[in-house]
Amino acid sequence: MSHYHLYAIGNALVDTEYEVSDALLQTMGVSKRHMTLIDTPQRAELLRHVQGLHARRTGGGSAGNTVVALAQLGGKAFYSCRVADDELGAFYSQDLQANGVATNLTHTRPQPGQTGSCMVLVTPDAERSMCTFLGATSELDASALHPHDIAKSRIYYMEGYLAASPTGLQAAVQGRQIATQHQVQTALTLSDVSMINFCRTGLEAMIGDGLDYLFANEEEAQTWCGTTDLEVIIGQLSQLARTVCLTRGPKGSIVVQGAQRTDIPAVPTQAVDTNGAGDMFAGAFLFGITHGHNPEESAALANRAAAAVVGQHGNRLSTAQTQAIYAHFQTH
Repeated sequence: MSHYHLYAIGNALVDTEYEVSDALLQTMGVSKRHMTLIDTPQRAELLRHVQGLHARRTGGGSAGNTVVALAQLGGKAFYSCRVADDELGAFYSQDLQANGVATNLTHTRPQPGQTGSCMVLVTPDAERSMCTFLGATSELDASALHPHDIAKSRIYYMEGYLAASPTGLQAAVQGRQIATQHQVQTALTLSDVSMINFCRTGLEAMIGDGLDYLFANEEEAQTWCGTTDLEVIIGQLSQLARTVCLTRGPKGSIVVQGAQRTDIPAVPTQAVDTNGAGDMFAGAFLFGITHGHNPEESAALANRAAAAVVGQHGNRLSTAQTQAIYAHFQTH
């Protein structure tokens, strides 16, 4: 019997979200829609620009958002990550526990340093641009893995952002090997265009000889395949995983299983903030898959949950919101 529906490894980041104009984004020199890694001096400079603006703070990290989504829907999740012994680290650890996510953080004493953080800059067109200070999460390594918990999970999920960290990548791949040995399904999100452009070999190592589930948005898929031709993209991605979920924003999503392709319509929403939409999609989809729903049904649930995230500010929903979405989904 599986202990966990989902075991994930990824970055532990505390998100601080600001609403900014396009002009301010340009002044700050931030690449729109993408994730940029920053160091301490760059972070201090960027913070100077947003001083006085209203900030919203939440637990974040791509796979962190995904495990929280799955747990809020009623699934059991475990998250392997790394924080420092500071206020943000305590906040992050408590946030996971408050959302019912098991974690290695309850078994280890954090080291001195700074917990990773992400400045999320949201422009009026609802696009999010991220500046990530990795801090302690840059040293995430295999000591964060709980092999016996991986072995007792249904799905092992890797965050593509770990391709930027040599030790994080090694840990993700080691976890994948444990999962494969124990017939645990494997999943990966490509995470961001910058990972594909600069860390492709790391992503290829995570894909290995193929996955059970691969998540990508349209821009990531186009960058990975070097084309905008959807048929070519679908053909290429279907070689990498048994089930591919291609998210397309207002155009909905596509589920690809070998030669079979199903288009799942989007749930109409007024976009406010796209931060966390892909993470929510993955969490809701994997919840569906591990709770008796087929891939098409799971993608329909995931579209609905992602639309709710996009329709508000912030990267996550409340447990009440996610449960209401699932209840509505089950009765319609």
